[in-house]
Amino acid sequence: MSKFTRAVVLTVLALSILSASVPGQVASTDGVTISAKNPLQIAILHWYRANETTTFSVGSTPQGVAFDGDHIWVANLNSNNVTKLRTSDGMNLGTFGVGAFPTGMAFDGANIWVTNAGSNDVTKLRASDGKVLGTFSVGSTPQGVAFDGAHIWVANINSNNVTKLRASDGKVLGTFGVGQAPIGVAFDGASVWVTNLNSSDVTKLRASDGTVLGTFVGGPNPSGVAFDGANIWVTNFSSNSVTELRASDGKVLGTFGVGQSPIGVAFDGANIWVTNVDTNNMTKLRASDGTKLGTFRVGLRPSGVAFDGANLWVANSFSDSVSKL
Repeated sequence: MSKFTRAVVLTVLALSILSASVPGQVASTDGVTISAKNPLQIAILHWYRANETTTFSVGSTPQGVAFDGDHIWVANLNSNNVTKLRTSDGMNLGTFGVGAFPTGMAFDGANIWVTNAGSNDVTKLRASDGKVLGTFSVGSTPQGVAFDGAHIWVANINSNNVTKLRASDGKVLGTFGVGQAPIGVAFDGASVWVTNLNSSDVTKLRASDGTVLGTFVGGPNPSGVAFDGANIWVTNFSSNSVTELRASDGKVLGTFGVGQSPIGVAFDGANIWVTNVDTNNMTKLRASDGTKLGTFRVGLRPSGVAFDGANLWVANSFSDSVSKL
């Protein structure tokens, strides 16, 4: 229990903070945003204005969210399982047991990878049917996870490093030191970016061999991280902001205000979306210049977020649900 308590304090993204929440204001602008390209290579090129359409029940204390091309997967921290939902209507297609305190999720093109913060391992499930294909040991209290096209990268918050595994068989190919309390991971096509919660910086590693290419300072307590095709976006939990860094050299391009205690971040092909834990809402920013386009109400203590090509899916940690916008 003490390990879990430490994990919650360090990571779960301050979900134990019991401050009063403030409802978000729903934007009322109309129209369609059209992007000429989608760096995420999802074959839908229109992003409609957000409006919370519905909410679906999942397991206890949902955290990470991932899209597999057809379905949404949700990691349920306190029920030690993951939920698979059909994107078209939110129908629950199955619940599958994993390790202790599942947190982060990533899709490798065929399988779902889940970090288990309480058992110091990752679970690999076949996306088609949820069958467990393997469980692989990593570092202490794994959190964020990303796929680089051939490998899985895992941030180990209590061992201050990241683990690289071969996606085909789960073999550990290396462990690489980063900053203090690494929590989020993203891949930019050549490099892996890791947010270090306690050292308030971001580490860039070369994906081919794990060489550290740089450490960059953004805002305090960085947590979530996403790539927009050219730049890296980082949520700063303690300053109610997000920082945009140029992926090529780590230069800070801007810092933009969002809601209170931002955690999760996702790119929809044209815009950046941020989950705000303490205001129970999401902020939408235009990726090209950081302009705030709206704030949208979701459930209690939103954490992970994923884009399915048409909609945003948000895990509401204190509502045991996901919102579809």
